[in-house]
Parts: sequence; C-alpha cells; structure tokens
Amino acid sequence: SLSLILGSLLTIITAAIISNVVGIDSLTPEIAARTKPTLIDLGVALAAGATGALAKSRRGIADALPGVAIAVALVPPLSVVGVGIAFGSQQVFFGSLLLFLTNLAGIIFSGGLVFLAQEYGSIQRAKRGMTVAIVTLLCLGIPLSLSFQDLVLKKQSSITVNDVIRRRSNTFKEARIQTLSVKREGKELAVYLGVEAVPGSISADQIDVVRSQLSQELDRPVSLRVDVVPMERFSSDAPDTASEPSPSRKFVGQKS
Repeated sequence: SLSLILGSLLTIITAAIISNVVGIDSLTPEIAARTKPTLIDLGVALAAGATGALAKSRRGIADALPGVAIAVALVPPLSVVGVGIAFGSQQVFFGSLLLFLTNLAGIIFSGGLVFLAQEYGSIQRAKRGMTVAIVTLLCLGIPLSLSFQDLVLKKQSSITVNDVIRRRSNTFKEARIQTLSVKREGKELAVYLGVEAVPGSISADQIDVVRSQLSQELDRPVSLRVDVVPMERFSSDAPDTASEPSPSRKFVGQKS
C-alpha cells in the first residue's frame, strides 16, 4: 500500500510540474474524457483486473503484461489529477480522481476474485481486502450511475436534436451546420448551435419555433443558443474584352 501511495503521489506531482513547464493552456479531448467517469469505466476496470490476474496466474504469459494492463488503467487518470492541480480546476481534479479510484477498486475486486477462483489464497485472508473493495465500489456506484444516466440522456437528446434541426425543420434548411452540442443544466437542456447562413435568412421567431419543437420532442425545458456566421462568396471573372476585371461580392444563396 505504501508503494501505491508513493507511486500515485509521484505521478501526480510529475504531471503537475510538466503541465506548468510545458504551459498547457487548454484541456484536450483526451484529458476531458477522463474527468467524467461512468459505469462503463467501472466495467473496463473490472475487465482489466480480471485479465491482469489471469495473466499473472499463467506461466505462459509474460510477467510484464499484467503490470502494463494495470498501468494503462491507473496512470492516465493520475496524470489528469496533476493537470487539474496545475489548472486549479476542481472539476478536473475530482473527476479524474474518481476515475482513478474506480479503476483501482475495480482491479482489486476482480483480480481478487480471479485469484480466489484459482485457489491462490484463502477466503479468510482475502476477506478484509475484498470487503473494502466491495464497500468502495458501492460508494462509487452512486456518482458513476448518475454520470452514466447523464451520458445516456445527452446522447439520446443529441440524436433527437440533430434529427429535428437537420430533417424536420426548415429553419436551417439553407444553412450549413458547423457545431452542435447538448449540455444538461439541472432539469433543462441547453442546445448550442453554430451555423453558416445568409444574413437575414434566420430570424428570432424561427429560433423560438425550433426551441418549442425541441422542448416538445424531448419532453423537458430546452434553451437554444444559435450563433450565425454570415456566408460570403467573392468572385473575380475574366474580362470579355480589354476592360478591367470587375470583382463582385455576394452572399451565398443570394439570387444574382
């Protein structure tokens, strides 16, 4: 246990120092993905622990493989904990710490079951450690379940929002959708949309209609935020005679 604590602290401190030295100024998708663990991550941790224990108990498998499997599950979230410290972000810190504890408890629990199944130890000796792992998993199951429900809700909502905006609404028919994201804010869903469109082709009244349609389809309050970027096209045609070329500009979709 002392080696685990020292190794974890060393990993966190190293990651924090590297983040400050390199000057990381934004969270990459890889970092953000390790700040919101769900039950899926717990399932991966259980599989990693069982695989590592099974590999360790077989002579024909290299001794390094179990260590590599466990390191892959534990080192990345610990590194993100260090990044969270460097950023001063509680969300990053606690989110990645939750993922680390989930992976650690899952590996210990499933690995212990595999060793017991192959009679590498007695139930009496393993009772204390397994009890701690079970209690930890039960406690972690609450935030992981809530996070998983939020993930499912956002995924289903994104599908519905995408279908309404792209196929069942004429408001954005002539627009080019650049970004679409859905966030949960309490009982309300916040939809953020970035589009390229001809200036004046989308009105506030049309946005209200789309928001009402989304709210009805999702059966919950919805706020819709749309950023419209004007689309312009420049052209300079070759002259027919000796006259000078006459550059022209028009908005995409504008009738000439």
